[in-house]
Amino acid sequence: MPDYEKEKELAARESLKYIQPGMTVGLGSGSTAAHFIRLLGEKVRNGFRIEGIPTSVRTSVLAREHGIPLTDFSQRNRLDVTVDGADEIDRALNLIKGGGGALLREKIVATATDFLIIVADSRKSVDNLGAFPLPVEVIPFGWELVGEQIRDLGAVVKLRMTATSQPFVTAQKNHILDCRFEEIADPERLCESLRRITGVVEHGLFVGLTDLAIVGRGDKTESLTAEGVA
Repeated sequence: MPDYEKEKELAARESLKYIQPGMTVGLGSGSTAAHFIRLLGEKVRNGFRIEGIPTSVRTSVLAREHGIPLTDFSQRNRLDVTVDGADEIDRALNLIKGGGGALLREKIVATATDFLIIVADSRKSVDNLGAFPLPVEVIPFGWELVGEQIRDLGAVVKLRMTATSQPFVTAQKNHILDCRFEEIADPERLCESLRRITGVVEHGLFVGLTDLAIVGRGDKTESLTAEGVA
């Protein structure tokens, strides 16, 4: 059985090659991005100078623990590079993200970055998106109506709940609907359909945003662009 933690660390370590001194770096969320933050923190403590913009409160805490200096969009309007994880990556480098609930901040950072790197273990690489339920962030008022419209698009929709049986609340005080489509044949078309639904704040489809995916496979990494193996 593959050592997925090893694959995550290998992918995160490989992504460090793209970080140069003086850069503003987007710091992703999730377990693979956490490896990247830890490794980047080691470089910072050895005198490597960068600034980071975190994609979640948890990432902010982790970055500070590892000594990474942080900034925000009041000081910077672009990022040089972002390293983040994904729940699924297809062959065209389209993504499903948001399993941890930070999809809105993650997409804001992704769209503001010049070079988006996705790091992942081999489980996350798929032929077609959809086995992982697509997270959709919605306002609390009328979420039931929003859910019905997403069901009309062919999904099984569930309101995300906490371990205490309360609705999950995002950093922006919204809810998340986990929408299982089984297979998303046309991610771009689904993006447009979701965007037209009133009450949808953002969705976890990241289409045409990724420049490079680094996937750990066994004891090696595979680097992928939208055109194929890099």
